[in-house]
Amino acid sequence: MNNTHLLKQGILNALGVFIYTSAIAWLLSNGEKFLGKKPDNFLMPAAMLLLLVLSAAITGLLVFGKPIMLYLNNSKQEAVKLLIYTISSLLIITLIVFAVLLVK
Repeated sequence: MNNTHLLKQGILNALGVFIYTSAIAWLLSNGEKFLGKKPDNFLMPAAMLLLLVLSAAITGLLVFGKPIMLYLNNSKQEAVKLLIYTISSLLIITLIVFAVLLVK
């Protein structure tokens, strides 16, 4: 893979994380509208912990999945570059989100 392809893949991975986390944040913000007000019980903390584990798995796959595959296929330089591009893109997206929050 060339650097341009790795950069595009890194940006797409970071956008995937952004879209997924945005969807979860939207769901958490609007969940009461869809589910109604439910009494607190054992299932709510369990559901939140399950969502945390699921989110860690999905975002971990988006960030580390392809770099691990490249690394195991002896494309170590490409793996490191893709990981750096993904994390750098995620940092830029995070900074943009915080900048938007500061402007509002």
